[in-house]
Amino acid sequence: MKEVLFLFFLFITTVLHAQKVTGTVHDAEGNILPFASIMVKNTSLGTTANKEGYFELPLTAGDYTIICRYVGYTLVEKNISVINSATTILNFTLPFQKLTLKEVVIHKNGEDPAYQIIRNAISKRGFYDNEVKSFEAEIYIKDIVRLKSLPSKFMGKPISEDDKKQGGLDSSGKGILYLSESVNKVSVKEINKVKMEVKSSRVSGSSSFGFDIPAFVSFYKNNVTVFTDKINPRGFISPIADGAFNFYKYKFLGTFFEEGEEVNVIKVIPRRKYEPLFSGTINITEGDWRIYSCDLLLTKESQLQIVDSVHITQIFTPIENDIWRIKSQVVHFDLNQFGIKAGGDFVNVYSNYNLHPDYPKKYFDRVIMKYDSGVNKKTSEYWDSVRPIPLTNEEAKDFKVKDSILRETLDSLKRNRDSIIKPRGSVTIKQIFWSGINRTSGRRKSPITLSWNGLIKTLQFNTVEGFAVNPSLVVSKNFPDVNKTVAFIADARYGFSNQHLNPWGGLVVSSGIRDSGNMGYRDKRFFVAGGKRVSQFFKESSLDGLGNSIASLFYGRNDLKIYENYFVKTGFSKRWESGVRLLVEGQFEDRLPIDNTTDFILNKKWLPRYTPNYPTDILSQQFPRHQATIVHALLSFKPGQRYIQFPNYKMAIGSKYPLFTIGYTKGISGLFGSDVDFDKWMLNIHDDLNFKLAGLLKYAVTIGGFLNSKAVFVQDYKHFYGNTSHIAEQYVMSFENVGYYQFSNASSFYTEVHLEHHANGMLTNKIPGFKKLNWNLVAGTNMLLSHPQIKYAEAFVGLENIFKIFRVDAVAGFQNGFKPVITYRIGFGGLLGDVLNAQRFRKTQKIVDEW
Repeated sequence: MKEVLFLFFLFITTVLHAQKVTGTVHDAEGNILPFASIMVKNTSLGTTANKEGYFELPLTAGDYTIICRYVGYTLVEKNISVINSATTILNFTLPFQKLTLKEVVIHKNGEDPAYQIIRNAISKRGFYDNEVKSFEAEIYIKDIVRLKSLPSKFMGKPISEDDKKQGGLDSSGKGILYLSESVNKVSVKEINKVKMEVKSSRVSGSSSFGFDIPAFVSFYKNNVTVFTDKINPRGFISPIADGAFNFYKYKFLGTFFEEGEEVNVIKVIPRRKYEPLFSGTINITEGDWRIYSCDLLLTKESQLQIVDSVHITQIFTPIENDIWRIKSQVVHFDLNQFGIKAGGDFVNVYSNYNLHPDYPKKYFDRVIMKYDSGVNKKTSEYWDSVRPIPLTNEEAKDFKVKDSILRETLDSLKRNRDSIIKPRGSVTIKQIFWSGINRTSGRRKSPITLSWNGLIKTLQFNTVEGFAVNPSLVVSKNFPDVNKTVAFIADARYGFSNQHLNPWGGLVVSSGIRDSGNMGYRDKRFFVAGGKRVSQFFKESSLDGLGNSIASLFYGRNDLKIYENYFVKTGFSKRWESGVRLLVEGQFEDRLPIDNTTDFILNKKWLPRYTPNYPTDILSQQFPRHQATIVHALLSFKPGQRYIQFPNYKMAIGSKYPLFTIGYTKGISGLFGSDVDFDKWMLNIHDDLNFKLAGLLKYAVTIGGFLNSKAVFVQDYKHFYGNTSHIAEQYVMSFENVGYYQFSNASSFYTEVHLEHHANGMLTNKIPGFKKLNWNLVAGTNMLLSHPQIKYAEAFVGLENIFKIFRVDAVAGFQNGFKPVITYRIGFGGLLGDVLNAQRFRKTQKIVDEW
């Protein structure tokens, strides 16, 4: 793993009837010191104060010395006697850290003494990063996100009072949006073997397992990841990285003595703005040059993407034989984006370190995170007994209110699981023609769902059918006892110009465990369909009816090339939890040519440039009617997958290896009168490589061709994703300056390469004024080589993350024997743009996969 999730704890009292020490932590002016660390001296026992500075420490009867630490404040020790059956009150007031400026040797060049201290820390960085080869630890994690304000609308959709109420927010949009806590155990062996076991987990108002992955931040790494690569895919440079002097300035603030250690306080100052750098203080011990504690900040000037600031505090403590490990960590963030103001705290409390674990054979496998079967079924009494950070009044109320609502909702569903879902009134004209219909009826346990897309939204235009409508009705029924869903699809398409009606129907039987995007952790489907339909010559083409309608009606261009076919199709697909995916399908088509019937155009300023309804780049005349029986198989897999293991299933989360996809298509001559006879294969390799400061490289390489091409019609050629619009097609898959059928062929071998590099702020962060925009450079190439004569390449350079959504490229196409063609493309790219692009592709891919 790139950033090992070192981990864990929670403080559990070892004696059932332990007494309790409680108190608060303030500074000398009475200000609360949230998340202060409280320890029993010379032991590993301890706790952490909550956001209100309140702490609870269970102890058996006896005498103790209690230590309270907070970064930037002087450690305070207090001696107490704990008496049976009594609660001991112990409050701390911490004075601000008084620093001593010891005598230092000032060099002739006037170098601040901080630089020599940092040199010493850098020289020991690698040692401390790998000092402990194996260990176990426990960790208590509490995550909380608070909303401070909400806009009246988000992404164009209004936010109602009911929405706020369901989220536990008040009328102003303030309140706790997310609250969770978990108890975990982490095991580490060497550098790449990690396993996290979630013993218990709790999410306010939810029965889910939770997903509290420790936000462990190691400043002993040269490149530091905070939360996720989405915060900044380049990562952040540690103040003690090997090349830190190129990025940071340092100032020696003084020293203090704590627990027998002399600690140097160093101010960390970025040399330049808009670099992935920290600011704040880092405390380094004298002599052994290890991190004692730190208080570091990231802001927008650190190239943060999603949030506005991230504040990280860490406190280390000795474990054994002068080996120090992290005791507590608090990561606080603030966000003010799109009218949403929010803040949150991610608190990790580590405990019960074991530096000499004895792991059984095969303990470390590809499951890196495992949830116990009863992980989300713990009682409130359990949590009160194991929680090292007391809940604030606000947090306790949030758990109580939202969990009560959840129980009431679940009880209501259980009581009514066999009741009848009442119809929601009659269907309206608006629903039929515009908004669509989505209704559920029948018994709640096994409901029937009906969906219909509005007629007007299916309206499109092409030169063959003229204006056409393509309504679709889907009726599905869930059978929970056998974990199956059966769906019937009825589809009809009518062209008003050629007056052709093309109806077809299909049946899909599916089962499995699916994610919120309905893409599946594991699933299998059987499908069968038949009837008469309209198909593109390149069925997987990303050119849709809307895009072609705009091109035709306003610019007189008919890129969409279609034919009619009577067809029968059946197949089976399966997705395993490992991410391996298999598709096997067979189909018969009776393919009918159809021609243009209209040259209508709305924009009279443009003369129609309509071409015949067949790919004129590769055909000189319309194809003849023929029959085709074809079988197709597709297998995709990613070696070395790692998993999160839930009680009833596991979820693949990726690996360091690329995704491989292998496809084979066979045209069978003579079967059901088939006229085709060919064998076509392909191998695709796709991956994203994050080089951190050097940017992100995305690539896709495909090789393939025809082993046998005795009888190949245009529909079965190898087609490539092209684009003639100024709206960009799917990146790292398409040629942006190529006609949709320009290079379609039936050659014996081809090579297709797509490569793009995302600088992610590199270079653009050096341009004055421009660097504040956080727009990033992107560049790459798309290449195609096909036997015997096709040689094509295009190069592009552009900017992405424009307003966090858009990407603009200049594209130059080079083909043997032709002059370069230069154009531009606009698409989605950046923080939100990548999400929109992925959703667009997933929607298209889902339709292609199923039909």
